[in-house]
Amino acid sequence: MKPTFQPQLVNDPFGDPALYVEFLFQKRALLFDLGDIHALSPRKLLRLTHIFVSHAHMDHFYGFDYLLRVCLGRAITLRLYGPAGFIDRVEHRLGGYTWNLVENYADELIFIVHEWEGGATMARARFRCRRTFAREDLSAVPVENRTLAAEPGLKVRAAVLDHKIPCLAFCLEETEHVNIWKNRLEELGVPTGPWLQELKRAVLAGKPDDLIITAYWRDGTIPRKRRFTLGELKRKILRIVPGLRIGYVVDCRYDPQNLRNLQAILSGVDRLYIEAPFSHEEAEMAREKYHLTAWQAGDIARRVGAKRLVPFHFSARHQQNPELLYRQAAEGFGRPLSS
Repeated sequence: MKPTFQPQLVNDPFGDPALYVEFLFQKRALLFDLGDIHALSPRKLLRLTHIFVSHAHMDHFYGFDYLLRVCLGRAITLRLYGPAGFIDRVEHRLGGYTWNLVENYADELIFIVHEWEGGATMARARFRCRRTFAREDLSAVPVENRTLAAEPGLKVRAAVLDHKIPCLAFCLEETEHVNIWKNRLEELGVPTGPWLQELKRAVLAGKPDDLIITAYWRDGTIPRKRRFTLGELKRKILRIVPGLRIGYVVDCRYDPQNLRNLQAILSGVDRLYIEAPFSHEEAEMAREKYHLTAWQAGDIARRVGAKRLVPFHFSARHQQNPELLYRQAAEGFGRPLSS
């Protein structure tokens, strides 16, 4: 059963952090961090709906200007999320350009920027192209159970980590995975088609079992359709299982409070993308720089019960021997990274 989320690191382990997550069978994607993203084609960038930024250090936020350049003049609303001070950072980046002709654009780019400090609410502001990206403060929204964004089928939770500044870690959760039993569908005498996406959306949105779902197709030139209740289709052709969970962790010190915060969102995660810039022998340097060693990254993955570990964000000092970091990460994890 192929998961809905298709994650890929944008750059190699020594490049800027950025994790692109495409949605299977949908023309949309999410992005974690905005480092150098030139490896992503404009087509892929235009699929983005949500972007989650850990913090505004250059290697995590440098790509904002390229994203802006690609999306400008298009009818797109992008939702950005970041830590304390993030709205100000976006405002300053947008304020660095002159926008005297944007009122002539047929389509409007809009940023809805969210800022979470770890509490029960999240600040928001809007920046609209036709208003020269002037800041419009919006009402704060509640945050329950660390959840920054939630839609039918997915949610993103966060934890505030200590990087000598607040830095966010994230967990992307597919709330449920809806699998179609094709042999049972054939037994009903109904073919596959676009109507199955409507069925999946209804399940993920928690629609009632008496909702009518219409299967429609063509038999040669003759249109056909059959009506079912959602509950009937759930019983006969669907298998609903917990979805994939993906963790993303960068730029934090290995200390008890950070470990507790990570455990709160990453317990049992299916795949953990985590920074591993330094070797075990450089533990003191890592502590001083508020970063992790490869062994510590593996140990965190083991502690939270991650099923698979993907270390990245390596220091350039290990360019000639990345295998050292992979090996030490596996040692901390307690098993091979490919498992």
